[in-house]
Amino acid sequence: MDERLLTVTRPELLSEAEDTAFRAMLYDFFAFGSSLETARTGFASYVGLTPTQYFSLIVIARADPQSPVGVNQVAARLHLSGAFVTNEINKLVQDGLVDKKPHPTDGRRVQLIATKAGWDKLAHLAAFQRPINNALFETLTEEEFKQLRDIMRRLAEGGPRALQLAKYYEAKTPDAIAGLDR
Repeated sequence: MDERLLTVTRPELLSEAEDTAFRAMLYDFFAFGSSLETARTGFASYVGLTPTQYFSLIVIARADPQSPVGVNQVAARLHLSGAFVTNEINKLVQDGLVDKKPHPTDGRRVQLIATKAGWDKLAHLAAFQRPINNALFETLTEEEFKQLRDIMRRLAEGGPRALQLAKYYEAKTPDAIAGLDR
C-alpha cells in the first residue's frame, strides 16, 4: 500500500503495514456508535427529553449520595461543556425533574438532586431500556464487557487530545502536516 494513503502509522494499529484492519474496526465502531446514538435518542424521546437531558438526569440520579454532584461533575462525566450542560439541567429543573440545593460545603456551588418525578421518569424508562440494552450488548461475555468498559474509558480520555490535534492541523497545509505523526 502507498504509505501516503495510510490513515494511521502506529504499529499497534497496522496489520502487515496496512491500515485495512484499522479501517474495518472503524466501520464497525461507527456502525455500533450509530446504533447507540439512535437508542439514546429513542430513550430520551420516550420520556420527552433531549438526549443530553436524559443523560444528565441519569448522572444526577445515579450519583454517589456521599459526593454531591453539580453541573461540573455532570459535564465532566458526559464529556460536554459546562455551559451546554447548564442549559440542559436548567430545563430539567424547570420541568421539576431535578432540584438545585445549596452545596453542603461550598456556598458558591449547587448540588443537583433528582426529584421524585425524575426518578419516576427513569423507572418508566428502565422497562423500555432493558431489552434494547440487552440486545445491544448480547454478544459480549462478562470478561469482554469488563474489557470494553476499560477500553471505552481510555478512548474517551484520549478524545479531547485528538480533537485539539484536529484543530491544530486544520490550519496547516498538507505539506506542513506530512511527517508530523511519525
